[in-house]
Amino acid sequence: MHAEKLKGEDLEGQVCGFKIAEDLFSVPVLSVQEVIKPQALTKVPLADAAVMGLINLRGQIVTLINLRTKLGMPDEYKDENYMIVIVREGDSLTALMVDEICDVQDISAKTYEPPPETLDPNFKKYVDSVHKLDGELLIVLDLEKVLKN
Repeated sequence: MHAEKLKGEDLEGQVCGFKIAEDLFSVPVLSVQEVIKPQALTKVPLADAAVMGLINLRGQIVTLINLRTKLGMPDEYKDENYMIVIVREGDSLTALMVDEICDVQDISAKTYEPPPETLDPNFKKYVDSVHKLDGELLIVLDLEKVLKN
């Protein structure tokens, strides 16, 4: 993550947190355009398994990615029991399906840990860092890798 110093010597940046299953994930807050409720979805034939389809976001067509599938987790979404995080990478927008939206968090170099070597390589390739927070771990995703791979 290319977070910039915001205030204080050790602050790396802010991230937008969300839950997938019982795990706490995040992406850089500066990459998040908005958070929305489920939208009408158009399926895309022969698309990657993680691509749920396309949504119309005020006239702009946006690809909806199921993060559970992308990260190799069981897909347990039922009906419209999820939220959508709209992220911007370069000039394009992508929608990410998540279970629940959490708070924006300040992440610090003091809480930083590299991704553990024991992580499944198919999951680890999407992890930028891990941060120890009060009683739980925050997994910061490498948004560029999530969107490109």
